[in-house]
Amino acid sequence: MADAELHDQIELLEGRIEDLAETIERCRKLILVSKVAMAAGAILLAAVTLGAFGSSPLALILAITGILGGVVVLGSNTTTAEAARADLTAAEVRRGELIGMIELHVVGDRATRH
Repeated sequence: MADAELHDQIELLEGRIEDLAETIERCRKLILVSKVAMAAGAILLAAVTLGAFGSSPLALILAITGILGGVVVLGSNTTTAEAARADLTAAEVRRGELIGMIELHVVGDRATRH
């Protein structure tokens, strides 16, 4: 394989690696938000149960929605982040293999002066 082709493939892999890193970061943020939503829903549910809001059906619906929505978002983004991490690792390994295939050339044989 020609060095130019290797460079092109490495460049494509580096773009893919950047995209995967962004996906992982986005998932991390959404996982944090989902945990906050679950905690807020649990606190609201406890408050409704203790009678802090009387018999407000809206508060109960919001509490349940926060808990269930948080669980769904957490599960979905955890799975996505795990898949992206696996893809990221594979892309980094492949990039390393391609870099190892490039023929390196000696720039000069002169002794270095310090």
